[in-house]
Amino acid sequence: MDAKELLNLVSGGENSRVQLKENVTNATSVAQEIVAFANSKGGKLIIGVNDKTGDIVGLSFADLQRINNMLTTAANEHVKSAIIIDTETVDVDGKKVIVAHVPEGNDKPHTDKDGLIFIKNGSDKRKVTSKEELSRMLQSSGNLYAEQMLIRESTIKDLDWGLFREFYEKKYQEDIAIEDFQAKVENLTLGAEGKINLAGNLLFGKNPQRLSPNCYIAAIWFQGNDLAGTKYLSSENIGGDLPRMFKDARKFVIGCLRKVQNGKDFNSLGDLEVPEIVINELLINALIHRDYFVHDSIKVFVFDNRIEIKSPGKLPNSLTTEQIKAGLSRRRNHILASYALDLLPYRGAGSGILRALQAWPAIEFHNFPETEQFNVIIHRPANETQI
Repeated sequence: MDAKELLNLVSGGENSRVQLKENVTNATSVAQEIVAFANSKGGKLIIGVNDKTGDIVGLSFADLQRINNMLTTAANEHVKSAIIIDTETVDVDGKKVIVAHVPEGNDKPHTDKDGLIFIKNGSDKRKVTSKEELSRMLQSSGNLYAEQMLIRESTIKDLDWGLFREFYEKKYQEDIAIEDFQAKVENLTLGAEGKINLAGNLLFGKNPQRLSPNCYIAAIWFQGNDLAGTKYLSSENIGGDLPRMFKDARKFVIGCLRKVQNGKDFNSLGDLEVPEIVINELLINALIHRDYFVHDSIKVFVFDNRIEIKSPGKLPNSLTTEQIKAGLSRRRNHILASYALDLLPYRGAGSGILRALQAWPAIEFHNFPETEQFNVIIHRPANETQI
């Protein structure tokens, strides 16, 4: 980094990726800054700059030696798991500034030496205390998966034996006896120790929402285009197992849409204003890839000019909206995705978004890491000739 690049960073002030310090003297506080960056998206700790004014203060030769040693010690000995950071000294008109580059951690959550967890919160940092947030961090590093979590109050009897048997015999072409039910469920990673996990409940549960009350779709057909509006034409909380939720949500959305002639004769059935494949792919995407550690429902809102599908959880593993539009995908729920190949019109090749865009380019994708939400907006065509 040269002086110009540094000054550009400093002129923007502190944010979630840049922290300014005039000087540092405490390895524990430095470690906490490193932890916060590592548990977030990484960032730069710039030392030798007044954090109130942005003025370059500079560091003495002794400070440079001391702070570089402190940064190394903090990252290696005061952060668990240790973080490898890069440091450099930048000369700005004869004044020396240290820039410590902290990468995003790959073994979250990182802690300080006392076991405290910090993340960035705008230009500041905050302590992580909620179990839900901690679970999401473990999930992001591949150390914990929501779909594999056993449901403490469940038993094997919470699964629909008939539904499971039908699936098993069709897929594996062999009969199954009820005496083998629990063993088969556990072999197929749908439960353990006589209990079922979230995936088992959502795929084959008798009453999935009893054990997983946030796993449903809240569907509303609004009158007009305003989310704050008080008038709606239809509203439904859609539950059941994943195939049932997909089927009923699809039926709800299609029931809200118009059919248009598209040049066909008067007696034809007409075409749905938004292709069905778009509805199918984006509903399946929400059900399979949402973050089940976020205790909220999927929202499907139909307005006069658009359809919105709001999924709990940001895109996984630093995935961006531009990457998913280019066909890149990263699975969050591997078990659900593997079973969806047999239970839903799902291919599992990461091409669902591409198929939706090819059929209907008027789709927007919005990722909100701060609020843990991923939104899809499908724009409806203007109300023209209607069947």
